[in-house]
Amino acid sequence: MRRHVGGRRAGVTRPDANPGAGAWISIQVDLVEGGAKPLWPRPGRTFAAASRHSFAALATAIDDAFARWDRSHLHEFELADGTRIGVADPDGDSDEPILDERKILLSRLKPGEQFVYVFDLGDDWAHLCTVGNSPIDPIETVGIVPDSPLPYDGWGDIPDQYGRAWSGDGGETQLPPDPRLGDLPPLRPDWGRTNRIRGRGTHP
Repeated sequence: MRRHVGGRRAGVTRPDANPGAGAWISIQVDLVEGGAKPLWPRPGRTFAAASRHSFAALATAIDDAFARWDRSHLHEFELADGTRIGVADPDGDSDEPILDERKILLSRLKPGEQFVYVFDLGDDWAHLCTVGNSPIDPIETVGIVPDSPLPYDGWGDIPDQYGRAWSGDGGETQLPPDPRLGDLPPLRPDWGRTNRIRGRGTHP
């Protein structure tokens, strides 16, 4: 059972905009494929977002939630009617128009609408985004009124954008042997060379 963060907190006031009027929505984002392969089960996150937030803010929130650490890649949204929203490629030669994500607001989205977000147009990390059918109250759902879209629910393992499994992974590097916590500084009882694994500490 998923744990939903919520509940009104003391000292937090309601936003000026009435969530019941549709000012706040939920957007479920499922990572469908990337790196030339589909993902199953699909990891995902659910975001609280305001109609005043831009598509640029949503892109940043998605990249934060899906642990993208190299942001030097192009990204874009594509709506069901073919509308593209993102940042134009200065070196691109496509004649297809793309709307500026900084100027287009989430208020254009409709309840139940589905659209695609792609991060890194080369590796093609494609996400299915689904708008909730009902408006939400951010205080009841998240506990605060966020300044930007914010995830409040999530599931699944998030893959590294380059498929790396450890800090020294170069793609073809052999996996090093498990040090069994012996390589760590002795900042916890089970860390360090004299206490290598919880419940099985041995002295060298």
